[in-house]
Amino acid sequence: MASAAKDLRYRSGRSVSVDGNLARSLDFEVRERELRHAGEVPRRREAVREKPKVHSAPKVRLREAQHVSILAVAGAVAAAVLAVLVLMNYIQLTVLSSNVVELRGELKTLEKENVILTTQYEQMFDLATVKAAAEAAGMTKPGASQIYYVDGTSGDSAVVYRQEAPGLLDRLRESLHHGIYAVVEYFD
Repeated sequence: MASAAKDLRYRSGRSVSVDGNLARSLDFEVRERELRHAGEVPRRREAVREKPKVHSAPKVRLREAQHVSILAVAGAVAAAVLAVLVLMNYIQLTVLSSNVVELRGELKTLEKENVILTTQYEQMFDLATVKAAAEAAGMTKPGASQIYYVDGTSGDSAVVYRQEAPGLLDRLRESLHHGIYAVVEYFD
């Protein structure tokens, strides 16, 4: 059979008909085989009996338990912690932004109040206003009998008393007094 296959593939002795083309005709080998087996009785193939189909439950293969890497768990925990921290920072940013808006509104109110108070302050130091307020309160200029002059031409003198350095007993008593005072003040 192997020699027949070689014979079909590589024919050196016979000439092949060419129809204007040097390529082999595609059905050449099929025709050659039909010619070679022309007088033979066709072989019967034995009918292959089909096996009856039996439905069986597929075997369930369980996957082996895999070990989780500690680094993977630590990485997931770190990512979750960072996500929570980012969210907390966004919350703080939102709170601070709302506080800034409130403080800007309060600043505008305080600036208006500052203008009013500055105007009142300037009116307080207007001499005509001060004089009118003093007269309304019953104040008058002092008379000659109410004025007293102090003579500062005489020399100044001062007496300094020097205290003796405290003894050991005095210093001990003073530190004990401070210690008791500190304890009593702490518990009040």
